[in-house]
Amino acid sequence: MPVNSFEDYPMSWKPSKALLKFPIYISLSKLLEQDIVSGRLPANTKLPPQRELADYLDVNLSTITRALKLCETKGLIYATIGKGTFVSPNAALPNPGTPDTDAFIELGPIRPYYQFNSIVSDTARAILQGPNADKLFEFSYTLGNRRHRQIAQKWLWEFHIQAAVEDIILTSGTQNALAITLVSLFRGGDKIATDTFTYSNFISLAKQLHIQLIPIGTDEQGILPEELGKQCKLLDLKGVYLMPSCTNPTGIAMPLNRRKAISDIVKKQDLILIEDDTYGFIADNKVPPMAAMIPAHTVYLHGMSKSLSAGLRIAYLVFPHHLQQAFMNTANNVNLKIPLLNAEIASELIGGGTAREIIKKKCMLSEERNRLYQKYFPDNTAQNPYSFFQWLLLPAGCNGYRFEVQAKNHGVKVLCSDRFAVGNSSQLSAIRIATCSPHTMAELESGLKIIQQLIKENQTVIPQEEFIV
Repeated sequence: MPVNSFEDYPMSWKPSKALLKFPIYISLSKLLEQDIVSGRLPANTKLPPQRELADYLDVNLSTITRALKLCETKGLIYATIGKGTFVSPNAALPNPGTPDTDAFIELGPIRPYYQFNSIVSDTARAILQGPNADKLFEFSYTLGNRRHRQIAQKWLWEFHIQAAVEDIILTSGTQNALAITLVSLFRGGDKIATDTFTYSNFISLAKQLHIQLIPIGTDEQGILPEELGKQCKLLDLKGVYLMPSCTNPTGIAMPLNRRKAISDIVKKQDLILIEDDTYGFIADNKVPPMAAMIPAHTVYLHGMSKSLSAGLRIAYLVFPHHLQQAFMNTANNVNLKIPLLNAEIASELIGGGTAREIIKKKCMLSEERNRLYQKYFPDNTAQNPYSFFQWLLLPAGCNGYRFEVQAKNHGVKVLCSDRFAVGNSSQLSAIRIATCSPHTMAELESGLKIIQQLIKENQTVIPQEEFIV
């Protein structure tokens, strides 16, 4: 029998005692990580009770607890009170791979209407033909010059964000802004609450920084205030990460009353809210962002990759003034810099009014594509007609990743719910369909027809009202 095998034992995981080194809890956590990442411990596998592992390895119970805690911090496992500890659903999923439009209908990664990149390239060409174009290839400024910040300030006013120029920085996209925020304000072992299904790149980033994500129960209006309040009492939460305008991947838009309820908890518990407003440009303009309600507790992120161009890689990060020094320390210590050319392109698009033109055209296309989607899946359509993606619930008993593989075998790429799951996702299986990604309506319809047929082959779709996790 190979070393560290557990296939013939009643225990789901039986690590080899011969492989343990001091300190034992670190060595044990590495063995568990290896077995999870390699796939030997499948997703949602229930691990043996801690005392049973301690008896088998002849170590203290505290050693097992510390080892599991390390893996939990990395997002490899999750614990459910009264049920036990389980392998996280997305701990060992293979990378979905790069888009291959020649071989597949791309409905997986969000490709936000690349046909409008020609407008961005025209603006870039005009800038590069200007008299001071060579200056744009200097690294004189760390996170945007004052003019770029002033334009950002005016742009953000349209989204109800009133911030001083000194409290705005430009970053190389939303992912970069998230990394800067986590490094500036959080430490390994800190706990951040978020939706049960959330932005997959945020999950990956938290894992790398050993920040533990705490899933909060959700309904059709977003995370539940009573559940967040309960977790605040049970755990030492440091922050909350939300996408209230359009949660990726579920498409939930948090209404005003829910935003107020969550904001009250954040303020009362003195938490840091990370509000990712990447999709703020498709939201109801009458509903203000949470940063407008609790500015002293909110780090507001406004990415431009979906609204203008994915290749532009520019985001506006707004922080409370009292946290300014923490962000500046990170910027200086890590030597963060953005390409000034990108910042200039974004500023020109906004200042000249072209940004609004692009957004208007993208919203019109989204509305048309979502009507087509609704034709095939009328009971699983996002409320926002301008959404760039749809969250499609799968038939009862249908595994999300298996459906993703099944769709790919039929020439369509989608992303399963496990890729976005924080903690236990076994109660619900779904796929995210990026309706914005195909080049044409005909290509989108072909993909939807294939998915519809696969759904029929997998029995009856779960009713939408059961989407409470």
